[in-house]
Amino acid sequence: MNGDETGSGLLRMACARLDRVAERIGLEPWIHARMRQCQRSLEVSIPTRMDDGSVCVFRGFRVQHNAERGPTKGGIRYHPGLTLAEVQALAMLMTWKCAVVGLPYGGAKGGVVCDPHAMSRRELERMTRRYTAEISLLIGPNKDIPAPDVGTDPQIMAWMMDTYSMTVGHSVPGVVTGKPVELGGSLGRLEATGRGAATVLMAAADRLGLLPAQSTVAIQGFGKVGRAAAKYLHGRGFRITGVTNSRGGVFSPRGLDIPALLDHVRASPEGAFDGFGGGETVADGPAANKRLLAMPVDILAPCAMENQITADNAAAVRAKIVVEGANAPVTPEADAILAGNGIEVVPDILANAGGVSVSYFEWVQDLQAHFWEEEDVNRSLERLMLRAWNDVAGVATREKCRLRDAAEILAVTRVARATKLRGIYP
Repeated sequence: MNGDETGSGLLRMACARLDRVAERIGLEPWIHARMRQCQRSLEVSIPTRMDDGSVCVFRGFRVQHNAERGPTKGGIRYHPGLTLAEVQALAMLMTWKCAVVGLPYGGAKGGVVCDPHAMSRRELERMTRRYTAEISLLIGPNKDIPAPDVGTDPQIMAWMMDTYSMTVGHSVPGVVTGKPVELGGSLGRLEATGRGAATVLMAAADRLGLLPAQSTVAIQGFGKVGRAAAKYLHGRGFRITGVTNSRGGVFSPRGLDIPALLDHVRASPEGAFDGFGGGETVADGPAANKRLLAMPVDILAPCAMENQITADNAAAVRAKIVVEGANAPVTPEADAILAGNGIEVVPDILANAGGVSVSYFEWVQDLQAHFWEEEDVNRSLERLMLRAWNDVAGVATREKCRLRDAAEILAVTRVARATKLRGIYP
């Protein structure tokens, strides 16, 4: 499946889920139609001088889905398979994610079609600065606040902040989040998505009566999200029996020594597991992922990319709970199979909302020029995630539905309420 097909499929999935919720709650047709469309979609051309003197023209996007609850918020993705349809779908999911956790934001997303791993840092900087200039008419601390996503990092956010600041003539740290702490970034931001996912995972385990010391966890994707979640869960007593990334995996039924594994991966080229002595290593990425998804664990956390659990492999999943640390890792067809097998799914718009939550904290700190201690950030994140979990679980109990349906009902209802209160201008 090529990038266009993947992106279009993700957008169809997002719209289909909205349609089901709209029908269930009796959403007014005009509000439904409004939510089905993105408020703004910008496509830009990004000429960039490469290190060899040639000029490469990249394609970029910035999409704002809905701004009824406040300025829009969403990541910047650098990936060779990125499409406009994918960005639109992810912007819609960001709207629901912000609404579920009660943030005063709407959803946005953006990115550039490129392979950041094949570019030098100077090339990335030149491309990023031109991309920022091209989308500057949409972004701003009171309009649309970008953040890191797949293929981007705090340094790229620093370049974006500096470029925007040079354009307006003064420093504007609140225009992006996920920045280095030295430029107004927040302590605790790098691990926020994984920590938030782990917090919700523990609440879901408790709901099923699973005790940490007696529970096993498998984590697909050992990047920023998976590593932080593994570190946090290990510290709380969970036994992590398998982790994978695109290059391979490592497994141990007795449980992996996560601190040792984190040290090993940090010291390894490209985060490889080769040579780690605390478990059985598999050097083939697809084979390792296939094995991990079928492990007989209590909790499976896909923390990599979209469309990882599909109709082709969902029947092999043996976990009691699937926690979506990534965006849309379970396809609709797979979701139905998991439901039929009695496997609960904690949806992405709840499970991985920790990143945008601490991005919100960073934005607040930038606007106030008053910065928090890391323990205050982490404590506020845990409180916010648990409140969102309780809200979603409450809807699930009241409506007698699965957690995914409950989260979507809660999100769409909150956005619809804001839409009605604001009315139509003019």
